Amino acid sequence: MRTLVATTGRILRQLRHDKRTIGLLIVVPNLLLTLLYFMFDSRIFNGLALTMLGIFPFLIMFLITSIAMLRERTTGTLERLLTTPLRKTDLLFGYGIAFGIAATIQAAVVSVVAYLFLGMDTLGSPGYVILIAAANAVLGVALGLLASAFAKTEFQAVQFMPVIVLPQILLCGLFVAREQMAGWLQAISDVLPLTYSVEALQEVGRFANPTSTMWRDLAIVGGAVIVALVAAAATLRRRTP
Repeated sequence: MRTLVATTGRILRQLRHDKRTIGLLIVVPNLLLTLLYFMFDSRIFNGLALTMLGIFPFLIMFLITSIAMLRERTTGTLERLLTTPLRKTDLLFGYGIAFGIAATIQAAVVSVVAYLFLGMDTLGSPGYVILIAAANAVLGVALGLLASAFAKTEFQAVQFMPVIVLPQILLCGLFVAREQMAGWLQAISDVLPLTYSVEALQEVGRFANPTSTMWRDLAIVGGAVIVALVAAAATLRRRTP
């Protein structure tokens, strides 16, 4: 536990000194939400913004994590770290916790902007929106770590986005209701974790109290995070050849 806490603290300190990453986490989602506010009427914006509050952390954390982990491997930092008592699981779960904290802050700031300044409204508590957004971010971290294990350059890490991220965004129900999709597309959607994150957010939007469906969806996302982190630990190499 001490090693995990130390690892998490190191990653948070690195993140704190990276102003560009902080800008990507905090400023960009708010600018994009504001853009959506002026593009759509209030009814459409309300549903779209709620979904995007979950997708933004997932997308941004996948991008940041996959590149950050690859950089640690290519510079030899990872190899030096693993000569210490630090285990792969300590490092990967440290990344998950650190970026989960950052994502919670991001979700809180973006939610304040959405609710107070852009007029977004949900029947459920904003706290559940922040919780689901943080879970989405950790999912993005886990998948980013897994993708980084198979990439040799930062460009290759970015190339994994169309393979891992975009299909989930297209099939999560954001553009077309899942019930209106062809059967084989619904089957694919059923195994993609982002589908359940979006459904959980929609439950918060429709119901004043948390539903069993929302908790089930969060549990599925949590399970996907653990599977991805364990798979990342099993495939992570000390150094990129």
